[in-house]
Amino acid sequence: MKISASLYSDKNRSIEDLVHELDSYQIDAFHIDCNDDINVFDDIHKINAISPTIIDLHIITETPDIYKPLLQQHPIEWVTFQFENLPKGYELPIISNTEMGLAIMNDTPIEVFDAYANQCSFILLMTTTPGQSGGSFNTDTFKKIRQFKNKYPDKRIHVDGGVNAEVSFILRDLGVYSSVSGSYLLKHTHIGAALYSLKAAETSSSFLIKDFMIPLEELPVLDIRACSFESIVRTMDQYKLGFTLFTDKDETLAGVTSNADLRKGILKNMQDLQAIKARDIINLHPIKINENKSIHQMLQQIKQLPFIILFMPVVDEQNRLKGAVTFNNLIKGES
Repeated sequence: MKISASLYSDKNRSIEDLVHELDSYQIDAFHIDCNDDINVFDDIHKINAISPTIIDLHIITETPDIYKPLLQQHPIEWVTFQFENLPKGYELPIISNTEMGLAIMNDTPIEVFDAYANQCSFILLMTTTPGQSGGSFNTDTFKKIRQFKNKYPDKRIHVDGGVNAEVSFILRDLGVYSSVSGSYLLKHTHIGAALYSLKAAETSSSFLIKDFMIPLEELPVLDIRACSFESIVRTMDQYKLGFTLFTDKDETLAGVTSNADLRKGILKNMQDLQAIKARDIINLHPIKINENKSIHQMLQQIKQLPFIILFMPVVDEQNRLKGAVTFNNLIKGES
């Protein structure tokens, strides 16, 4: 995941000093909040004069046409307009070598992106008040990230507000492309250490598994008492997560089928594929985790395993299936 440093979160240092230090740590982008203030383009000019790093400009305005000539004059790679402030039906400008994005607040549904999907490369999910530094992260954003990825799989997701090390780990797991960090990064004793925590480190967290797991309604789940080999394969193909989960009576977790289980079942019955039964490809004793465990506890459990896993079913105290966590994006690494 890329990190975009919110430069205005540090008001005690010059733009030039911040840019030089952040570049020494190979920051991915410089985030500039423009709260209807064209003077920010003076800072953008300064940055472009001393750094090749991406400019990530977030514009909050009710008069967006004022910014068209300024955007054409200054090299800016990412430009985001705040949806709630835009005139109704406004067409975003087309600027050479600039990718456009749409920023939305927590209470705004992701469906507003429909009208801008052909104009934008990404969405910026705001978890705190735009332009304000130091806010806390809104966990409802985890759900919106999943919803957006399902609805617009070819568009990137950027996140802004309250991003620290523990939040960053979950965002990376959810496949977020870029996150904006202000106070956590720029007010940290060691910027380099903070940047590492945001981009790569495993960290202890106050978040529980149930705070960010994929809920049942978004998962491939079959009744183990009434499934067939064909229904399992079709379900796996429909959801494209690489696994299917099974429940028994009382919604208890009864097993899983992964791509590996499917492959083993086919190899075992290679001479007569028509003879494959559901039981041949279901793992009745899967690795699982309780919904009230922490991220740290989950990581410790995974580290003790002698093999790599791509997902884990999530259960409650009665072994009822509640959801799942996946690790595809962490294993893929940076896109």
